[in-house]
Amino acid sequence: MNTMIDSIKKTLLAGVGAAVVTKDKVEAALGDFVKQGKVTTSEAREMAEKIAADGKKEFETLSGELNEKFKDVLAGFNRNTQDRLAALEARVEALEHKHAGKKKDP
Repeated sequence: MNTMIDSIKKTLLAGVGAAVVTKDKVEAALGDFVKQGKVTTSEAREMAEKIAADGKKEFETLSGELNEKFKDVLAGFNRNTQDRLAALEARVEALEHKHAGKKKDP
């Protein structure tokens, strides 16, 4: 279970790292556009803010979806564990009854 959680953490951290790299690339590209005269500094700033806002919205959406999926997976594990526990309890009870029956017969 810890391995799965560690794997999920690494995946999320990789996503955050990719977002930082993307931000740097966007800023560099917008800086190049400003230098080339394709956009003004204020237009580049507006674009950067829009890209950042869109990225934040997408991150929040994906984060929420991932959280729901993670909850579903954990609930599945919990159901599986409960089912296995019930099966083991039934087996123990059956063995106890069988053992109790053997003790009565000399």
